[in-house]
Amino acid sequence: MSEINVQGRVIASNSDYISLTDIAKHKDEENPRFIIQNWIRNRNTVEFLGIWELLYNPDFNRVEFEAVRKQAGLNSFVLTPQKWIEATNAIGVTSKAGRYGGTFAHKEIAFEFASWVSVEFKLYLVKEFDRLKEAEFRQFGWDITRSLTKVNYLIHTEAIKENLIPPKLTAKQKGAVYANEADALNTVLFGMTAREWRERNPKLEGNMRDYADVSQLVCLSNLESLNAVLINDGVPQGERLEKLNAVAISQMRILVDDSRILRLESQNEKHGETK
Repeated sequence: MSEINVQGRVIASNSDYISLTDIAKHKDEENPRFIIQNWIRNRNTVEFLGIWELLYNPDFNRVEFEAVRKQAGLNSFVLTPQKWIEATNAIGVTSKAGRYGGTFAHKEIAFEFASWVSVEFKLYLVKEFDRLKEAEFRQFGWDITRSLTKVNYLIHTEAIKENLIPPKLTAKQKGAVYANEADALNTVLFGMTAREWRERNPKLEGNMRDYADVSQLVCLSNLESLNAVLINDGVPQGERLEKLNAVAISQMRILVDDSRILRLESQNEKHGETK
């Protein structure tokens, strides 16, 4: 569950669903459910909801929808979100009771409701919702890049364990081999070992990979996979370093000029500024 601030009002959002209850409070703080009921019983609203369900919901009950549509507009017609969902098997609107409940609707429906409440409020809602999704995308882009590197590092260390570590080595000796292979990639890509980086940057926390840009992380992920293959093939480290260095130079030349990488890097920098 996420929250967005629209003109000083907090609106809850769950993935692509937005709280109609919170939007309704913009018009009536005490009785938001009455605002929602007045909107949903409107004939135009029923038509809109029906078309949305026909487009996106293969299990939509068309027979019941026709029954509801025929009654819409009559003075005696009453409709609530719960009745709409139960009658038509709708998925565009959800409604739950309780402390963490409320009525939510898919963003396309929520924006339509917001227009009914206030056109100005709807425009600010769309703007803030888009900003929220952009922030989530930036976080996702950064996390998936880091996760990809970690997954490939696991493949890399398993290849080292199976091919470079004799079974009689102590845990300390094994760690030295891992560090040696990690530093081999550090040297290929960053031009220095982890120790050399720490000596040059004594005030920084973490390691050089924590300060790598997106292009370097993508390249590092590829190098780890390639190095694992070369290790499995029994290629000596000296020969592997030459191959990996050539690959790193070639890939970095491509990546630094890739507009998609540059865009992701720009988004990542903005994300870092907001942390």
